[in-house]
Amino acid sequence: MDQNRVAVVGAGAVGCYFGGILALARVPVTLIGRPAHVDAIAGHGLFLEGLRVNQHIPVAATAGIEGVRDAQTVLLCVKTLDTETTARDIRPLLAPGAAVVSMQNGVDNVRRIRTASGIEAIPAVVYVAAAMAGPGHVRHSGRGDLVLPQSARALAALFESAGIPCRLSPAIETELWRKMVLNCAYNAISALGRAPYGAMVRSPRIRDLMRRAIAESVAVARADGVELSEEEMVEAARQLGDAMSAATSSTAQDIARGKATEIESLNGYVARRGAEAGIPTPVNETLCALVRLLEEA
Repeated sequence: MDQNRVAVVGAGAVGCYFGGILALARVPVTLIGRPAHVDAIAGHGLFLEGLRVNQHIPVAATAGIEGVRDAQTVLLCVKTLDTETTARDIRPLLAPGAAVVSMQNGVDNVRRIRTASGIEAIPAVVYVAAAMAGPGHVRHSGRGDLVLPQSARALAALFESAGIPCRLSPAIETELWRKMVLNCAYNAISALGRAPYGAMVRSPRIRDLMRRAIAESVAVARADGVELSEEEMVEAARQLGDAMSAATSSTAQDIARGKATEIESLNGYVARRGAEAGIPTPVNETLCALVRLLEEA
């Protein structure tokens, strides 16, 4: 096993951003993504445009899942729709002791990975505003930090060595739900309104809608045994809108590209868990239904 190499499975915006920053710090990285991106990166390197970097970064790239072989660290950045399939695909290729890190949206990916493949993945909470601006070209417009479990000190040190802020948390489930609540407040509305986060928080009507989505999500989190404060989450949403005012959600980006979204793992998950727990979630149900309608159209 290569004691340094990182393989990024699902080299879209998130994977390319973090993989690119690691590669810039001379960490050996292999990006595994779609052929168009791989061809562009092979020809010119990964173009990372944004707050910290504006340059082409030399980095290995392949369209084949074999790229995970012998990597010490595997960053799983695929859409939640592909969680089980990808977990099963990488399982026979993993080197002994390789760390698989779920850098995905949602709160249940680690369980789904374990059920599908037996892999004990490490959950990571990702805060970054990034979008693919073209083949091999990622545009970064906000943040770029991670939250990891307290037990993942070596992994955190790897990211920190590349200048990626990484906080260790003793309550990673709470951190996952905090991100989930923010996703439920922002993702669908950004997509349906074709609006960046800053415009959303400046609108009184949208702020009220976001507050109601947050209240429902917090209630479902509590039913799952995770205690969150509704008022703290409303404030966190406001701060996120200020910090990433130019960002649009990953759901909005998927809709713009005609791709399937992760809405069933976000507002849809809250609606389903709410129904199971007897908690009304009309806002989340409606947002999920409208995004699905937009997808189908």
